Amino acid sequence: MTYWMVFHIIAAYLLGSISSAILFTRFTKQTDIREVGSGNPGTTNILRIAGKKAALVVFVFDVLKGALPVYTGFLIGYPTYILSIIAVAACVGHMYPIYFNFKGGKAVATALGAMMPINWLLTLLLLSTWISVFAICRISSLAAIFTLLLAPIYTYFIKPEFTLAVLTLCILIILKHRKNITRLIKKEESKFKQS
Repeated sequence: MTYWMVFHIIAAYLLGSISSAILFTRFTKQTDIREVGSGNPGTTNILRIAGKKAALVVFVFDVLKGALPVYTGFLIGYPTYILSIIAVAACVGHMYPIYFNFKGGKAVATALGAMMPINWLLTLLLLSTWISVFAICRISSLAAIFTLLLAPIYTYFIKPEFTLAVLTLCILIILKHRKNITRLIKKEESKFKQS
């Protein structure tokens, strides 16, 4: 592993640590998104608190901070294991951001971004799965968990060399959904209502 690779991994973590959801609510709502709604600094909670436009901005930023480090690694020609570490680093940054006392979000959108450079079909399958499950149940966390469970399987058949990295990401993100899973089991997880 070269010094440049180490720098790239650290940069991916630092970029992942920039939470657009936290920054948005601090500057516009004069509050911390981690203290309102579900307490999660991500797209879903921003949608509840600030509306669709703000949620779209947060979603795009979260996807890009996962995609850009991995994509630049592809362009440079890094081996698979380095690209995998970069992807995980970006997501860990979102979950445990150094700038915000290591209290971040669940990294679903960031993980999607990190997987996007791998293969367009994989990206399409992940998005289709999330949208389909959400359309049926109207529960964002359930759609995310279901998609995360299938992501390693999709990867194995499309880009098997990335299966371990995707599996690692999925395990980390599912662990961040522990409270959601408890609420789902108790049938207490909130649904989105049609606006």
